[in-house]
Amino acid sequence: MLQEPKFLSAGQFLLTTLIVKLAVMAALATMLARYRRFRHILIFEQRNWPDRLVFAVSLIVPFVTGVVARLLLNYEAGDLTLEGPLLAGLIAGPYTGAIVGASVGLPAIMAGEFAALPFAIGCGFAGGGLREACPKEDIWSFSPFVFFSLPGRFWRMTRTLAVDWQVMLLIAPIGLELIRQALGHRFGDARLFHLHGESFWLSIAVYVATVLTVSTPIKIWNNARIEHRLQEQEKLLLAAKVEALKSQINPHFLFNTLASVSSLIRSEPDTARMVVQKLSGLLRKLMRSDEQFVTLRHELDAIDEYLAIEVVRFGPRLTVQKSVSPEALDVVVPSLLLQPLVENAIKHGLARKIGAGTITIRAWRERDTAVIEVEDDGLGISDERLQTAMSSGIGLSNVHERLRVVYGAQGRLALSGSPGRGACARLEIPLTVTPRKLAS
Repeated sequence: MLQEPKFLSAGQFLLTTLIVKLAVMAALATMLARYRRFRHILIFEQRNWPDRLVFAVSLIVPFVTGVVARLLLNYEAGDLTLEGPLLAGLIAGPYTGAIVGASVGLPAIMAGEFAALPFAIGCGFAGGGLREACPKEDIWSFSPFVFFSLPGRFWRMTRTLAVDWQVMLLIAPIGLELIRQALGHRFGDARLFHLHGESFWLSIAVYVATVLTVSTPIKIWNNARIEHRLQEQEKLLLAAKVEALKSQINPHFLFNTLASVSSLIRSEPDTARMVVQKLSGLLRKLMRSDEQFVTLRHELDAIDEYLAIEVVRFGPRLTVQKSVSPEALDVVVPSLLLQPLVENAIKHGLARKIGAGTITIRAWRERDTAVIEVEDDGLGISDERLQTAMSSGIGLSNVHERLRVVYGAQGRLALSGSPGRGACARLEIPLTVTPRKLAS
């Protein structure tokens, strides 16, 4: 016996469309995150125009396809006119958002939906404006689970009178959806496409779906971004370990160290024993250490073993001074970050200097930044050398690149100095973007 076909009610059809729209955005975000170039673009907050255009084109193609599918096939779940430009603006800035918005709105305006183009461009600028005002890590922290923490966030905002950017990021898509609903009711679907519920709860579902469609790809891309950063960090750490090992166990270093031990065995056996212990401890740490991040205290301990050997080699010519504030000792830094700087100061600053020389290591905290300096009073550095130091030297370029990968534009390595007056390498490590947070 044949059964009568069952059809979805208007409410069921709307809910199905919203779920499929969310699935389409999640699938698109997952596919884009699989491409290495796209993940690489996500890492850095300061992007050049080629990267912005690649990012924009990566979104324009599927978003325009979705609008065309709605116009030609009546596939409403593929239309992401609001979510696409807003997302592009949040991640890559107002102009990228506007470019995506203009591209997405163009097919609709050709079909007679004259409000679609200015609305889509406005969404892109809205996302970009929010990006300019909001701390970047708060954008990456925005997730579909923000709804569960809303009561606590509203309470903290009321109590402290401080802006909670997670709430602002939540309000943005809701506000734009409210504008779209108002324009749609005013001018009709023929001028601006919008999904609207016939009941209060269905209307709420539309707003919730808009928020989830924006926050879900951010969550997916943030996970991919973290994974890519850690992969790059592992590669750079391996290169740093190899370079540090090469610097410290090369024949010249071992020959001088063993010659110093040989000369000390009879006259100062305790000192000779100490040098051998420091050398074995240093090599053991380099060979066995697989930690990506350590505290500054641990990093300074490793530097002490290296410097203890160099002090014996150079004798009274080399003096080491430290000025490290206690609150900086527990700051987490990439491992093997200081050794290339100290080795560079000895090799290029003090080794060829006539007379005594001093290496000074300083570390302190300035608000949300940890500052570490390695300074020498050696031969100094010329202006020409300063221009190429970050790119020509393996050690310095590795440190610079590792900071850029882990901390983005907020991590800095600056080299200063002048001929005959020594040189200073200055590290700035943001405490608001710690390695612990990256690994979470």
